[in-house]
Amino acid sequence: MFDSLSDRLNDTFDRLRGKGKLTEADITSAMRDIRMALLEADVNFKVVKEFVAKTKERCTTAEVMESLSPAQNVVKIVLDELTEMLGSTESKLVFSNRIPNVIMLVGLQGSGKTTAAVKLAYLLKKQGRSPLLAACDVYRPAAADQLATLGGEIGVPVFRGDGAHPVDIAKGAIQEAVDHLRDVVIVDTAGRLQIDEQMMQEAVDIKKAVKPDQVLMVVDAMTGQDIVNVVSTFAERTDFDGVIISKLDGDARGGGALSVRQVTGKPIKFVSMGEKPDSLEPFYPDRMAKRILGMGDVVGIIEKAQEAADAEQLEAAERMLREGFTMNDMLDQMKAVKKMGGMKGILGMLPGGQRALNQMGGSLDEGIFDKNEAIIMSMTKEERLRPSIINGQRRARIAKGAGVTPTEVNSLMKQWGEMNKMMGRMRTMANQAQAGGKKGKKGKKGKKMRMPNIPGLDAMGLGGMGGLGTGGPKSDMDLLRQMEAQMRNKK
Repeated sequence: MFDSLSDRLNDTFDRLRGKGKLTEADITSAMRDIRMALLEADVNFKVVKEFVAKTKERCTTAEVMESLSPAQNVVKIVLDELTEMLGSTESKLVFSNRIPNVIMLVGLQGSGKTTAAVKLAYLLKKQGRSPLLAACDVYRPAAADQLATLGGEIGVPVFRGDGAHPVDIAKGAIQEAVDHLRDVVIVDTAGRLQIDEQMMQEAVDIKKAVKPDQVLMVVDAMTGQDIVNVVSTFAERTDFDGVIISKLDGDARGGGALSVRQVTGKPIKFVSMGEKPDSLEPFYPDRMAKRILGMGDVVGIIEKAQEAADAEQLEAAERMLREGFTMNDMLDQMKAVKKMGGMKGILGMLPGGQRALNQMGGSLDEGIFDKNEAIIMSMTKEERLRPSIINGQRRARIAKGAGVTPTEVNSLMKQWGEMNKMMGRMRTMANQAQAGGKKGKKGKKGKKMRMPNIPGLDAMGLGGMGGLGTGGPKSDMDLLRQMEAQMRNKK
C-alpha cells in the first residue's frame, strides 16, 4: 500500500535532514522530487499540481517552528497538506431514524462491490445492527450465488428475487427487512466493464425507487489515473455520498485513491485492506497520511489490540503477572497477533515499519506462527504449564513430534524465557507500586491493571506493546497510557 510513494517521499526527506539550513533551491528541488513521486504513484496530475503549489508556498513562507528543524518543518507541512487532500477528518456513515436504513453500492464491474457489500454487512453486524443484503446484480453470472455464499459465511441473509427486475429486487429487499426486523439493507447493484448509459440509468432508477440513506461508490485502488473519470461520471449521475476504496493492499502505488477526495469532493468512508470479511476499515485521513510518510499508525495498533483483548485475555494478563508466562499463554498471544492482521500488518503500522518492511522485500514469514504452534502442541500438558522443565531430551522429542529441528525448539524456548523475564519485572513493579501505596484505580483484585502486551512481536524484534514507544515520540507512550486508563475504567 503506497510503498513506492512512501519510499520516494522518505528519500526526499532524508536528503533535507542532511542540511542544517534550507535554501529556496533546496525547497524547489524537494518539491520537484515530491511532484515526480506523486505522478509515478498515479496521482492525478491536476491534484499533484495543486498539492505541490500549496506545499511549496507554505514551505517558503512559513516560519520554522522553534522545536523543529527546517527539514522537520517541511515534513510537517507535507503531512498537513496530504491530510487535507485525503479529507482532513473521518467521515462516518450517517444513519437516519428510518427502519430499515438503505445503503446502496455502485461502481464498475470488477471494482469489488459484492465483496465490499459483504464486508460492510460484517462490520455493521459487529456494531450490533441486523443487515440484509440485496442481490440486484442480475447480469453477472452467479453474482447472486456469490453474494449468498459470502453472506452465509458471515451469518447475514441475502434477498435474491431471482428473475425479477433489479428495481423490484431492491424494493422486495426492503419489505423483507421490515417483515423480519432487519434495520439495514445493503443493495449490491450491477456493474459494467465500462461506463454506459444502461448501467447509469439503472442505478438512477434504483436510487429513485428505494431512496437510499447513503449511496457509496466502490472504487478499485488499482484503477490508476482513469479513476478520476469514473468517479466524476458517477458523481454527476448518482450523486453518491462517499467512497469505499477496495484492494488498497494490492497496489504499491495507489495514487488513484489519493485523487478521489480532491477531484469529487466526496469523502472516503472505508478502505479494504485484504480479502477477509473483517478487512474493511474506517478511513482516517490523518492516520493514512502518517503511514504514507512512514510515521506509522500507533492509534490503529492500540485499537486493534483493544478489540482483540477480550475479558478473558485481561484476566489472563492478571494471572500472568501473578504466576508467570506459560506456553499456553504464548499460543494464545500468537493467535491474538494473527487476529490483529499478523506481523506484517502490525509492522506496517509502526513508525518506520513500512519502510523496514520494504527493505526486507515487502514480506515476512508469517509461517513462524504455524511452526511455533506445532511445537507447542507437541508438548505435554505439564510442559506447557511449566516450560522450565523442558530439558535436552524433551526438546528432541518435541522437535520430532512437530517436524522441526531442535534448534527451532530452542529458539521458541528463548522467546518464552525473554517474555517470562519481562513478566517477572512487571510483577516486581506492580508489587512495589502496591507496597508504596501509589494512587490510581485498582483492578478487582487490588492490582493496578496494565496494558497487555501485543504478543509475538518479539519474533520481529519489536518486544511487545510495552516497547512500542521506545525510542519514538513521547506521544506514543501518552497514547498507551490513555488506552490503559480506558481499559481500567471499562474493567
